[in-house]
Amino acid sequence: LGAAAADAGLRPPGPTPSQSRFQVDLVAEAAGANEDKSPSSDASTTVPSSDKVAPLEALSADPGVGGEEAKGRFRVVNFADPSAAVSAASPEAPPAESLQNGDTVMSETSLHSSTGGQHHYHYDTHTNTYYLRTFGHNTIDAVPNIDFYRQTSAPLGEKLIRPTLSELHDELDKEPFEDGFANGDELTPAEEAAAKEAAESKGVVKFGWIKGVLVRCMLNIWGVMLFIRMSWIVGQAGIALSCLIVAMATVVTTITGLSTSAIATNGFVRGGGAYYLISRSLGPEFGGSIGLIFAFANAVAVAMYVVGFAETVVELLAGSGVVMTDEINDIRIIGTITVILLLGISVAGMEWEAKAQIFLLVVLVTAIFNYFIGTFIPVQAKESEGFFGYHGSIMWENMGPDFRGETFFSVFSIFFPAATGILAGANISGDLADPQLAIPRGTLLAILITGLVYLGVAVSTGSCIVRDASGNVNDTVSSQFMMKLHRSCLQIRVGCCVMSMVSGFGPVITAGIFSATLSSALASLVSAPKVFQALCKDNIYPGLDMFAKGYGKNNEPLRGYILTFVIALAFILIAELNIIAPIISNFFLASYALINFSVFHASLANSPGWRPSFKYYNMWVSLAGAVLCCGVMFVINWWAALLTNAIVLGLFIYVSYKKPDVNWGSSTQALTYHQALTHTLHLSGVEDHIKNFRPQCLVMTGYPNSRPALLDLVNSFTKNVGLMICGHIRTGYRRPNFKDLTTDQARYQRWLLKNETKAFYTPVFAEDMRQGTQYLLQAAGLGRLKPNTLVLGFKNDWRDGDMMNVETYISMIHDSFDFQFGAVILRLKEGLDVSHIQGQDDLLSSQEKSSGMKDVIVSIDTSKDSDADSSKLSSKATNDDDDGKATTQPLLRKEKRSPTLPLNGSDQRLLEASQQFQKKQGKGTVDVWWLFDDGGLTLLIPYLLTNKKRWKDCKIRVFIGGKINRIDHDRRAMATLLSKFRIDFSDINVLGDINTKPKKEHVSAFEEMIEPYRLKEDDMEQDAAEALKDNEPWRITDNELELYRAKTNRQIRLNELLKEHSSTANLIVMSLPLARKGAVSSALYMAWLEALSRDLPPILLVRGNHQSVLTFYS
Repeated sequence: LGAAAADAGLRPPGPTPSQSRFQVDLVAEAAGANEDKSPSSDASTTVPSSDKVAPLEALSADPGVGGEEAKGRFRVVNFADPSAAVSAASPEAPPAESLQNGDTVMSETSLHSSTGGQHHYHYDTHTNTYYLRTFGHNTIDAVPNIDFYRQTSAPLGEKLIRPTLSELHDELDKEPFEDGFANGDELTPAEEAAAKEAAESKGVVKFGWIKGVLVRCMLNIWGVMLFIRMSWIVGQAGIALSCLIVAMATVVTTITGLSTSAIATNGFVRGGGAYYLISRSLGPEFGGSIGLIFAFANAVAVAMYVVGFAETVVELLAGSGVVMTDEINDIRIIGTITVILLLGISVAGMEWEAKAQIFLLVVLVTAIFNYFIGTFIPVQAKESEGFFGYHGSIMWENMGPDFRGETFFSVFSIFFPAATGILAGANISGDLADPQLAIPRGTLLAILITGLVYLGVAVSTGSCIVRDASGNVNDTVSSQFMMKLHRSCLQIRVGCCVMSMVSGFGPVITAGIFSATLSSALASLVSAPKVFQALCKDNIYPGLDMFAKGYGKNNEPLRGYILTFVIALAFILIAELNIIAPIISNFFLASYALINFSVFHASLANSPGWRPSFKYYNMWVSLAGAVLCCGVMFVINWWAALLTNAIVLGLFIYVSYKKPDVNWGSSTQALTYHQALTHTLHLSGVEDHIKNFRPQCLVMTGYPNSRPALLDLVNSFTKNVGLMICGHIRTGYRRPNFKDLTTDQARYQRWLLKNETKAFYTPVFAEDMRQGTQYLLQAAGLGRLKPNTLVLGFKNDWRDGDMMNVETYISMIHDSFDFQFGAVILRLKEGLDVSHIQGQDDLLSSQEKSSGMKDVIVSIDTSKDSDADSSKLSSKATNDDDDGKATTQPLLRKEKRSPTLPLNGSDQRLLEASQQFQKKQGKGTVDVWWLFDDGGLTLLIPYLLTNKKRWKDCKIRVFIGGKINRIDHDRRAMATLLSKFRIDFSDINVLGDINTKPKKEHVSAFEEMIEPYRLKEDDMEQDAAEALKDNEPWRITDNELELYRAKTNRQIRLNELLKEHSSTANLIVMSLPLARKGAVSSALYMAWLEALSRDLPPILLVRGNHQSVLTFYS
């Protein structure tokens, strides 16, 4: 688009010969440019002579506005009407906005996209064509453009939608597809609202890297510690160890700074600081837990800094003899007044707050220079206080430690909070002009400058002040007089503080302390609401969304400011900050640890999306940084560290349980994929073992919600045990719509997840059911995660329709054995398919009625089904929109349903039966009729079932065939086998009368059932019989009927025995009779299955692939 845009800008108004084929010239985007761009009306358009039709993307710049994004972009994704095209063809044609506002006819299929509330309309033109000029040719194939990759219309520019693959590739008479989003482009409603606000606001204040990041970080890091504690630390630890302490703290913050820079440069950063960085890297669980405590820590930090300021003021007033009430209440009064003033500065806007920060930095830097200048001016009067100016002997004496009641780590724990504050700039990421540049540059430079100043103060203090002095001007310097220099400093008695004493002008140090405390308080007061606002916008914690609202041009979180003020004021009034201080330090360290861990995790996941432009990081260094942060937490205060970890863990568990409906493409997802891929490949290199056999089922469910009983039962024995794939064969399409197939796949996969069914939905287009099953048997699964068992529902209506469907059904069973699969058939006497029952989907998806539901299967209507597949489910788009625009995603709508018609008796029974496996089964039996040894699958499935919560009260009863004179022997042999398999059973029944002839009326009923399907070749010419058999291969020949008479009688007899022994069972699991392929006709085999399983409780006919799936070896 860049080349074409330049071309359009140079071209004069009016048509030229080279332009006659191009209807709309591209108008260059004006963002960031100073020169005016020509308005779209300058680019004239003409009616083409070509009859070709193609979609177009038209852009128009706002005339007369330089440096602003082009407005009113739209894309024609269908065809415009001739009058509109002609009206646009004149040189005086209005901008594209006016076209959009009413000069074209919207079709009924116009859609409302989710790109920040923009409308993309379908246009109707069958005679005219709009083209973009790309490389000087007629094509709508767009060249790369940043606007295609935007998420919303805010705040950098509007999102353009590139021509879809369908528009470029499909035949012209096909309806264009709906515009899809790449994963992660779709924003939450809260983000859309924020984007809209940001797009509307003008004159937003944005900061560069110096004012936005460097100044804030330096103010926060230096803090009051520089003036109050540094001399004490040197007195305790000596110069060498003091430098080591500063260096250790700087190493931790530097590593965290590098990690922050890496995350901040891996894509556009919005407001929310540490929360935004962590949540977008590690996901909402970590981000949500750390965001809440980080915002709270900042709010309490305001109280800490304000109390530090108030104590200093009270000490000064006390030195002057001014006391209002008593010391504690004076601190509360001054603290309250201070925090109200700071709130006023913050609410006045970021501009005022930034000006205040600059002023405070000037004061602070002046104080630091004042101290260093003072060290070079030795004054005789200060010698009694221990200050002699720079002296080698003093430096040497102070080089080593002299711990008095402290240890190295206790001194380190006191200093380390002084090094924190490195996220002060990142926390206002939403107010930075270029966060990707500002955060790395400002943060790292601030760490460097502040670290050098701390080292400088440590060395200079140790080089010109002795550890011990009497304070008496008549005493000479001697190490025997024990007056520790830090004694009064710890009490923040500024008048006698060492740095104030050393400095050139004491009051400036006092001003520096004021500046340090107030600037840190101000930074925290701004950070907390900003982070909290970002957290609330993402709706991680329900009920906090009221704090997401922003006000004014800068989207200021006024409600967050008030909340922060209330929290800070509460802690100021408590005035017991010594207990809370270590917890706050640990909260900050926890966020540092997670930022470091984020970088390690993202690098480990090896996601292609992890491409930070800041290259100076290392995953192992970041991991070391995370470990160091955790270590420092315990060094500072072990119980506070444990408490912090407990709080983070608790919030993590809560957010994980709530499962917020967000998808940020986190490294957790990337690592999950990486591990799944690695383990799947690793699994493929390992031979299967009997002990690890799992039933991995390909279940022919059709749409997953159309056969709930089949889905629930198989899910019961595969959940957390084996693979389950819901196969769906879609037939009868003259021109398959593969886009719909992909949409349905995502839609029903979400339905399965919401239904807590651990399965994969896999639809395929095929000519018929058999071909589709063959596709799935061959291609479903991955590596070792492939199905090994085909599960079908029994074809209850086999006698009602075309018998070729029965031929196909039986062929599917034969195919499964050809592919070395096991086969399982479930029969419920009421049936399985509930897709024809209006409104049953509400019962199936009641758990989807939450406000954040992604999709609900809207309505069922077989009359409008275009599928000739087995599930006959149709989902119709309903229309809730007031403006009459049809939705493009039927799955996203909830139907305003009319009152459901009362169900007839059979449908009521069917619906109840379909839900019977969703309930706890109670005390009953699972009867296993293990008549033939298929490798053990017939026994393994009931064992897995009874291990589940719903089935655990059911006992397994085993039925086997045997001879009358060997019943006891056979029972003992089976009991021995089952005990070796370690499978509990309640009873073993040996059936000695299986081969008894069935009752005559049952045989007669069977004969009557198969009568319509017999070939009766003896009653016709041989040629005619063969021709009929060729045309109708399912027909039963007299020969095969006679040949398999004994097997037929066995199925009828078994049905009698089943009714006698298992009529009250919760489930019957029985060996599936086999029919030799090519020898037994499909009608006879189907009749056997019908006769065997008729009028029984739920029955599962099982046949393994005759490879052992059970073993008694260890």
